[in-house]
Amino acid sequence: MQLDLHRLVEWSKDWQMLFNTDKYKVLHFGFNNPHIDYSMNGVKLQLVKEEKDLGVTVSADMKWERQCIKAVKKANKMLGLIKRNFQDKSKDTDHT
Repeated sequence: MQLDLHRLVEWSKDWQMLFNTDKYKVLHFGFNNPHIDYSMNGVKLQLVKEEKDLGVTVSADMKWERQCIKAVKKANKMLGLIKRNFQDKSKDTDHT
């Protein structure tokens, strides 16, 4: 894998499309995965336990708990905002 990253960096130099290595992270999956340090262009990539991509939180243990907890917290914050900002909460309020 390290050799593939080296080739990718060389390709990016040839085509003058350099990678911003500060934005790249390593997330190891599986229990038998040897946790190898990876680097690009001499910069060691950051190792993380979870990462959010396209709105989905992916964790090394592949459990959905954190994603669900974050969604519930976000929904509760919105409900709190609505409760604080609306005075009349009755069902009989005229909406016309």
